[in-house]
Amino acid sequence: MYAEERQEAIAKLVIAKGRASVAELAQAYDVTTETVRRDLAALDKAGVLRRVHGGAVPVRALHLVETGVGERETTRSAQKDAIAAAAAEFFPLSGASVLLDAGTTTARIAAQLPTDRELVVVTNSVPIAARLAGMPSVTLQVLGGRVRGLTQAAVGEQALRVLDTLRVDIAFIGTNAISVRHGLSTPDSDEAAVKRAMVKSANYVVVAADSSKVGREELVSFAPISSVDTLITDSEITDADRREFTEQGVEVVTA
Repeated sequence: MYAEERQEAIAKLVIAKGRASVAELAQAYDVTTETVRRDLAALDKAGVLRRVHGGAVPVRALHLVETGVGERETTRSAQKDAIAAAAAEFFPLSGASVLLDAGTTTARIAAQLPTDRELVVVTNSVPIAARLAGMPSVTLQVLGGRVRGLTQAAVGEQALRVLDTLRVDIAFIGTNAISVRHGLSTPDSDEAAVKRAMVKSANYVVVAADSSKVGREELVSFAPISSVDTLITDSEITDADRREFTEQGVEVVTA
């Protein structure tokens, strides 16, 4: 296979999968990792792919584009359900406080809240608040502010002021992308500001993200990998990615 043919094949694979590691590509095309890195450098220079730590992602993964809640709700739903079930093991005992970030995966986690213990729950998500408002075991605190129609999440100064006064036992955080180099990231700066404040307010941070987000990098980083205690993802995460996060002190739970 000529270099041009291999690079075209690599580009198609990365675009189809959403990401690929150097080791994975080297094995797939029976070349050295150095050759793959040269291929990725050429594709990055041509604007076809974006090199990230340990591999590559499609250029589109870095654009300022967000999908709405309705579209994301049906995307990788089986993986999100499994992640939510695994996250249920992290709910604290009665009397503790839980913060639930907005998102379709965290909404599934909210549905797993136990009814046999009393918890204080803080959220900026309109759908999560609506779901939990009628639960007698939950003392619900909803963060105010401007609600983004795209994500149905409250953002802005009002939410930030309240978060600055809070200290919660555990926070379940969603993210559009996660990588060792860029940390947790999202396309929108207002959303990022609230997520950053949420991470800062928590004693323990659990990130719930399916494996399609691993290795991706969005415009605005809102937290470094060092701020994450546990990543709950699906079984499609690669061994290389799992090892990379573990080396950074992150517990990786696969659902």
